[in-house]
Amino acid sequence: MKYASIKRIDVANGVGVRVSVFVSGCTHHCKGCFNSEAWDFNYGSLFGQKQIDEILSYLDHDYIQGLSLLGGEPFEIENQRGLLPLLREVKKKFPQKDIWAYSGYLFDKEILDDMCKKYDETKEMISYIDVLIDGKFEMDKKDPKLLFRGSSNQRVIDVKKSLKEGKVVLHEKNSRRD
Repeated sequence: MKYASIKRIDVANGVGVRVSVFVSGCTHHCKGCFNSEAWDFNYGSLFGQKQIDEILSYLDHDYIQGLSLLGGEPFEIENQRGLLPLLREVKKKFPQKDIWAYSGYLFDKEILDDMCKKYDETKEMISYIDVLIDGKFEMDKKDPKLLFRGSSNQRVIDVKKSLKEGKVVLHEKNSRRD
């Protein structure tokens, strides 16, 4: 897997101060994407243990609330395979920190109903995610007042509650900046 960038301090992509990893590779190609250079699976640098160790050191501060995964597309299978070693280590070393992920795939229809049936990696990856922002960015639904998402079709999902209740449960921070 390749990655586009790692942000040591990020306050835009989840609640609190976060560390964010932007993976490379996305097949959605949403019109108006803010990070279209990361569509290319060969963009950026190789992701490995050096980057995992760097991210773990960034997370090792009380003021960091958690990790955010963006892209590109974290749920492309190649990226899931690259991210799983990181997620395992983050949850082992920092079980109190939350993990947010952004995906153009729909949580209930594509990730749970399709990808989880095809790939063991997806089942494991989703088990580490606390909050998922799902759905492709849609330019005609763009709204800069939305928190943590770019267009109104995207949902901010509480993954743990959704899995427990067997239905999509929106995260409490699923609101607007007014």
